[in-house]
Amino acid sequence: MSHPQLRPVDFAVSLLALLLLLSAPLRAGVPGSTSPINVDAQGLALRGFDPVAYFGGGKPTRGMEKLSASYGGARYLFVSESHRKRFLRNPKKYLPAYGGFCAVGTSFGEKVDVDPETGKIVDGKLYLNNGPKAQEIFDHDTPNTISRANENWPTVKDKVL
Repeated sequence: MSHPQLRPVDFAVSLLALLLLLSAPLRAGVPGSTSPINVDAQGLALRGFDPVAYFGGGKPTRGMEKLSASYGGARYLFVSESHRKRFLRNPKKYLPAYGGFCAVGTSFGEKVDVDPETGKIVDGKLYLNNGPKAQEIFDHDTPNTISRANENWPTVKDKVL
């Protein structure tokens, strides 16, 4: 499968942004973890944001402790019982790409924490990024970023955070 190449100037800008991204402090993931799912020390994914809330034109919204469900080794919170039920009917539909790690970081072969407020749905899949700068890179070249991240994820998922 051939991938479109980045122009040197695009690559340099992306590399600079990645370096800035990697220097950002981690906020949720457990340092030293090799988990392929981005969870905190209590096993909470998405820093408590409701995975269903991103879909259907929704915006990132924090869930409630009393409305939770576990799937694949992570615990997810929801804003309503209807969101919880939708998730339980088809969890894979709502799980973020790359275990909830940064799509741009993954595209560069790195496991990087995310800011859940960067969530964006592309072709029915939730992609998260580390922050506004990473989101700009993602938005600038979404297809190539996803393609590179998909290619890198099998190796990245086992890296130490």
